[in-house]
Amino acid sequence: MARIPDAFIDDLLARTDIVEVVGTRVPLKRQGKEYAARCPFHDERSASFTVSPTKQFYHCFGCGAHGTAISFLMNFDRLEFLDAVDELARRVGMEVPRDTRQRNEDSGTRDLYAALEAAAQFFRRQLAGSDKARAYVERRNIDPAIVERYAIGYAPDGFGGLRDALGTDERRMQLLERAGLFSKNDKGAIYDKFRDRLMFPIHDRRGRTIAFGGRVIDPEDSPKYLNSPETALFHKGRELYGLWQARQANAKLERLVVVEGYMDVVALAQYGVTQAVATLGTATTPDHAELLFRNAPDVYFCFDGDRAGRAAAWKALESVLPRMKDGRQAFFLFLPDGEDPDSIVRKDGAEGFDARLREATPLSEFFYAQLTADVNLGTLDGKARLAERCKPFLAQIPDGAFGDLMKQRLTELTGLGARASTPDTHVPAQRTHGGGRGTPAPKRSLVRSAIGLLLQHPPLALALEPPYTFAMLRQPGVGLLAELVALVRERPDIRTGAILEIFAEREEGAALQKLAMQSLPGEEASWRAEFVDAMAQLEKQTLQQRIDELQAKQREGGLDTRDKEEMRALLANLAR
Repeated sequence: MARIPDAFIDDLLARTDIVEVVGTRVPLKRQGKEYAARCPFHDERSASFTVSPTKQFYHCFGCGAHGTAISFLMNFDRLEFLDAVDELARRVGMEVPRDTRQRNEDSGTRDLYAALEAAAQFFRRQLAGSDKARAYVERRNIDPAIVERYAIGYAPDGFGGLRDALGTDERRMQLLERAGLFSKNDKGAIYDKFRDRLMFPIHDRRGRTIAFGGRVIDPEDSPKYLNSPETALFHKGRELYGLWQARQANAKLERLVVVEGYMDVVALAQYGVTQAVATLGTATTPDHAELLFRNAPDVYFCFDGDRAGRAAAWKALESVLPRMKDGRQAFFLFLPDGEDPDSIVRKDGAEGFDARLREATPLSEFFYAQLTADVNLGTLDGKARLAERCKPFLAQIPDGAFGDLMKQRLTELTGLGARASTPDTHVPAQRTHGGGRGTPAPKRSLVRSAIGLLLQHPPLALALEPPYTFAMLRQPGVGLLAELVALVRERPDIRTGAILEIFAEREEGAALQKLAMQSLPGEEASWRAEFVDAMAQLEKQTLQQRIDELQAKQREGGLDTRDKEEMRALLANLAR
């Protein structure tokens, strides 16, 4: 796919009001020149999430989340990069530039979405017109409102219902086949993949139909659940059934409840538990874990209490553990034999199901219960075995209080290892402005000072004229400063947020983020004077560096005529 020009991204971010974009999703309060809120990306009690309208970026002092309006939409709305760019472009009335190849690819993707939506509408019409399917829905006590909310439909019995209704030409047939709605036999004949099944559309983060799950109506049929195959739009290890509906039903998701089947999600929603999602016939993957925690700080996994259920729970734990940043929590609810969330919520109601969730096993407890099940902690050998088992898992936990406490628990069980750090270790540093939390401004070198000023107000670089002799100075950070100056000179309208986006994946990114978050005293005029002065001093140091080189050459064997002329010119410049 063609790359969107940098100039367009710069212009888009310059026209976008990040406060407006964030403010429609997170309640913001003005604090001086910035806006603050409780971070939407991790659970917290105080407002450590700030949005800067002048720098056009956001930053959380608690979890470190940061970026531009584009990355905010990607993280908050779970959009892909191009979808986020399209969303912002529509807001400000800009058209995203695309070459012919990209327009063709986009057109093909749109047609694929349209074919899937047409199939979803077809299945809904079939449900309305099928006595057998309606009777099944009534027998399962699924309310019409829930049928509507989850767009539930019915795939008719027979091999050509969908094909005959929608496959009106060769191109349409190809689209439906690419969407995973057809199967092909050994003779090459194409027929409907879903037949005589209750149909559950699977939606992406924008509410578009990307696949289907079908549940048998006749208990003699198999398999019980049948999902769409992997397609260009659908990857089952990255999607969660019901997440779109959960986000629509909850202004802010405080928790997500992971269950095994579509019917569990639907039944829980019908009884008021609107935070349920289901994996799509696969174990919980790392992508699932990331998606879950991006949407809610607390995640509850519901599994059968048998051996298979505990094995599935352990797989979920393995995916979750590397993502257990401070503020996130994971729990495991093991259900009695013969029960599932559907049956429990119908018998006990939402309050009864919530009561079970409150008794769910925390991840830490499940972790040590599993790893100590066959270990004799009364012996040194058993303690050593446990320590060895735990080591690779504990190493995956991100730095923070949770990881320290998990290691501390291992110390309590085995007596091995030093005590974890105290809670004070994780208190954010005091900011030097605004009374909030953050990083105090360190004493800065000239190079660091110039970079910090440029990040605060990129147009300062336009005060410089090439050639940039300071770039030859052998000091840490000079190369980065020269790169920033060249970037701003090439893209004069670039803002702080866009610069940070460019360096986000580079090793300098974290340091630039910290510098950008510092609030400098004074106004633009004083910043300009300070920047020009810092650059003049760097130029002077560059001259002195070259003079020192020539003087060293003179001591070693003398200077030729050209060197002497250069020395005189450098000394004259230095004197001026």
